[in-house]
Amino acid sequence: MSSESASSWAAAWELLLPAASAPARARGRTLQAALREAVRSGRLARGTRLPSSRELAADLGVSRGLVTEAYEQLTAEGYLRSGRGAGTWVGGAVRAAQPGARDLAPRSPGARADFLPGTPDLSLFPRAAWAAAHRGVLAELPHHALGYPDPRGLPRLRTALAELLARRRGVVADPERVVVVSGVAQAMTLLGFVLHARGMRAVGVEDPGSPEHGSLYASAGIGTVPLPLDAHGLAIGPLHASGVRAVVTTPAHQFPSGIAYSARRRAELLEWARSVDGLVIEDDYDGDFRYDRAPVGALQGLDPERVAYTGSVSKSLAPGLRLGWLLVPAPLAEDVVERKRTMDLGHPAIDQAVMARFLEHGDYDRQLRRCQRAYRERRDTLVSALDEHFPGARVSGVAAGLHAIAELPDRYGPLDRFLERTAAAGVVVRPLTDYGQSVDDGLRLVLGYAHLSSSRIREGVRLMADSVRA
Repeated sequence: MSSESASSWAAAWELLLPAASAPARARGRTLQAALREAVRSGRLARGTRLPSSRELAADLGVSRGLVTEAYEQLTAEGYLRSGRGAGTWVGGAVRAAQPGARDLAPRSPGARADFLPGTPDLSLFPRAAWAAAHRGVLAELPHHALGYPDPRGLPRLRTALAELLARRRGVVADPERVVVVSGVAQAMTLLGFVLHARGMRAVGVEDPGSPEHGSLYASAGIGTVPLPLDAHGLAIGPLHASGVRAVVTTPAHQFPSGIAYSARRRAELLEWARSVDGLVIEDDYDGDFRYDRAPVGALQGLDPERVAYTGSVSKSLAPGLRLGWLLVPAPLAEDVVERKRTMDLGHPAIDQAVMARFLEHGDYDRQLRRCQRAYRERRDTLVSALDEHFPGARVSGVAAGLHAIAELPDRYGPLDRFLERTAAAGVVVRPLTDYGQSVDDGLRLVLGYAHLSSSRIREGVRLMADSVRA
């Protein structure tokens, strides 16, 4: 054995030791798994010559037949190669795996305060109630319910969601038209594929608006046309002029501007849809969170055949649950359900059953009330801190949701310099200009507050103010 092979073998030796102490019945499998992992990980490098079966068996204190069987098995799989009288070597077909797994979840490492908009407080997740629902479901769920589900979702969950959405958001909710999805992102993608199959190649999106919509529809082969807003909502003139026949909107609490569509604009939007035989896609992403009055009902309730309505538990429970809903107009229902079926064969049955029980027992309503109290208090804290540290600042938009628009006096600018200084102080903020093409260059910030404690909000605003006065 060459010195290089000897070094490689020595590095992998410790991986084989557990095979010697494994129970007799498992000893062969353990040795094979250890050898396989040593090759995969690169501990046994390509071209390394292994000891003879007799030598390795003596070293490990196992039978020679066990080693011979392991060598033969891994040779058949391509990990090793051998020739009569030439010994056994590590083959060249395997490439060493990259060690570990990266976490690509979006975060702002090292930030002292991150005013990321749209992020809920994950510490408010009702772990005890959710665990109780999970235990209850596992105790009562019949065996057949663990098979492939209806691609629309479990009837129990669709019925509970229809009741919830009719009661809280004023939608016309037939359980047969409810499709359980993996969040609003999947709802948008499903609609994109269906509209593309019907010949549509572009949809309108709000400007400013969510930057995610462009990539979601692009994945379905559909382009997006940015459409400007005015004080009442999506501007109707540019919408007519655009030539699109579908448009994505956030009428209850527009993201990110924070306005609520006026009653007149809602009516005009539906008239547009009827006039072009079009579709309004309503993203009701945080419609339950209104702090100055009762939430305005969903647009879908005014014309359920012209509005596709979608929402999720990402703001009320946790985005990691990947659970949402889509209410589909009748002409699109069959195609959407078939696309959902071919995409993933339906949402996980146990997760759906847990959510259904959570709704039926009133836990979801209690969670909404809990979040609403916390987020209202944090919004008030943000407004108060801005008044204290940025005299003349103005918070626009309705008192709702998980973010606010703060317009700061020009003396704290220009915008680029403001962002440089706040970043240097460890404060992460997003300017309104990040969300659209038609936004002016004023010093307007999109400040998320829901995920921050009141003390962190006050500290973050103070740090921001200190940084621009330095």
